[in-house]
Amino acid sequence: MKIIDMHCDTIHELWEGRKRGEHMTLRRNNLMLDLERMKKGGYSVQNFALFVEQKPEISSFATVKELLSVFREEMETNADWVSQVMNTKEILENEKEGKLSALLTVEGGEACEGMLENLQYLYDQGVRMMTLTWNFPNEIGHSNFDENQDFFTPNTSEGLTETGIRFVEEMERMGMIVDVSHLSDAGFYDVVKYTKRPFVASHSNARSVCPWVRNLTDDMIRRLADRGGVVGLNYCADFLRDSRTGELDIGRHARHIADVGGIECVGLGSDFDGIPPYQGCPKAEQMDKLAAIFEKNGFSQREIDKILYQNVFRVYKEILG
Repeated sequence: MKIIDMHCDTIHELWEGRKRGEHMTLRRNNLMLDLERMKKGGYSVQNFALFVEQKPEISSFATVKELLSVFREEMETNADWVSQVMNTKEILENEKEGKLSALLTVEGGEACEGMLENLQYLYDQGVRMMTLTWNFPNEIGHSNFDENQDFFTPNTSEGLTETGIRFVEEMERMGMIVDVSHLSDAGFYDVVKYTKRPFVASHSNARSVCPWVRNLTDDMIRRLADRGGVVGLNYCADFLRDSRTGELDIGRHARHIADVGGIECVGLGSDFDGIPPYQGCPKAEQMDKLAAIFEKNGFSQREIDKILYQNVFRVYKEILG
């Protein structure tokens, strides 16, 4: 069993801890994810997001560089266990050596402050996926939730800006994966319109099962699947709760997404260290239990392997090489 997880916020939590004087490490910590638990869980690749939250009078680009410094330090300190990867060849090399792979991403396109040269800088640092928005509008586009909306009314009128269109076109040109998690419904369809290659929703679930706006409608799932993309199942309790039963049912989300878009479009996007812990939340060191949940929902071992690893690896191979 091998695991690829498309999203976590662990680097941000390490950065926050250090600002409080707590020197937590990526190898072992009291967060939701560390290298020791990844090894126990059978991980091959973890996407580490540089999560940027807009704050007044604070440069988002400066913030992302601070987060990048934490990532770099952890890669150097733990070089015997993990190394940064930028393509599938490097992932396979790490697997042969028994090392974990860290794929660098950005959550929140405000990190670029609307400038393509900043996007190029991040690419040069090894960033290979970017979530276009977080929970606020930015220079690229609009999110599906802000402080003026409820959790169940999507933004269907405000999508990508003109700058955002240029960004997604440039991301495709350079080989950076477009991530539509958090993006408004209107923005999702703009990505469909202005891109040609596979894109992902790195940490989102099915809106038909749980109606939170952070989840995808059936039509979105089909459009993403038709493009060859993958939906990363988010472990957040609020995004999992079945509207019919009230249960936190990640298996039902996986089953629904596969039934709507096909088995090839289902993956993992835990959102570890970006979500509140809760009883029953999947644990990084116990991915066998998550696999068992999928088996109970009718997935074969071949299909489970696709969800845990192969589907995302396929997208990485097509976009990253």
